[in-house]
Amino acid sequence: GYLIEKGKLNLALEYLIEDNQLKATNKVFLDQFDFGAKVESEEAISLPVKLAVALLKDGNGEIHLDIPVYGSLDDPQFSIGSVIWKVIRNLLVKAATSPFALLGAILGGSGDEDFSIVTFDYGTSRLNKAEQDKLLRMAKALQDRPALQVEVSGFVDPEQDPEGYREEALASKIKRLKYLDLVDAGELPEGFEEDNVVVSPEEYADYLWEVYKDEDFPKPRNFIGMTKKLPESEMEKLIYANTEVDDHDLEGLAQARALAVQNFLIEQGQLEKKRVFLKKPDITTAPDEETATRARAELGASVK
Repeated sequence: GYLIEKGKLNLALEYLIEDNQLKATNKVFLDQFDFGAKVESEEAISLPVKLAVALLKDGNGEIHLDIPVYGSLDDPQFSIGSVIWKVIRNLLVKAATSPFALLGAILGGSGDEDFSIVTFDYGTSRLNKAEQDKLLRMAKALQDRPALQVEVSGFVDPEQDPEGYREEALASKIKRLKYLDLVDAGELPEGFEEDNVVVSPEEYADYLWEVYKDEDFPKPRNFIGMTKKLPESEMEKLIYANTEVDDHDLEGLAQARALAVQNFLIEQGQLEKKRVFLKKPDITTAPDEETATRARAELGASVK
């Protein structure tokens, strides 16, 4: 356990009893609450109280809890204290298991937002607009909670990501060719990056043909022995079939996803570098929370 170093506790209690039915609200306000030295105690609980306090505190150092209590006074098992403790214990458990899900619930808004998961399109490590907006909201909350550190883990979907990886690899090669054409033609705007290249449908067929010809695998030949031009879908199919994706590639993709989140939180979210850590990816391990997609990064929290 920990000694309490400082803080003020204010309670606003409203209790209504009708026909031995209790309806109560317990508004708890903790101001500038901080723990002191760690102590040994038989009554201490093995839950992350310091992490929970760091999550619950707002930018002013205040903690606000609203704990409703309902029950029948005729029920011998009913106890106001046990109900309140159950709510507090659930908060502590949530802080331990899903700290950023708890943070999303604290901030509220349009439904409780889970900040613990950032999803990606299969095969990519690009953050879409929705995930960027979510990370910005999370970064703002973290700026108000300087005691919190972020740990980012990247994951892959072993079934879907390899196919997406092949598609992304082909798209990158096509973009690269157009980018080089723009460089050669002197038509590259200042500060323009390769990722910003847009290939029109009219251009796509020609660039696909160039990529296809350069690929190092057996291809159908015409009657004079030259590489035969095929329909777009067939060239794509052959390129995908001959693009090997191994565990090293998937591990790199998982790491790139974690790195994308870390860089965004530091550069756009304005968090200090020392607060955002990467965890080594393990593509054989399933994410902590099973959701619709495993193509994602997961965020955990710790206290400085």
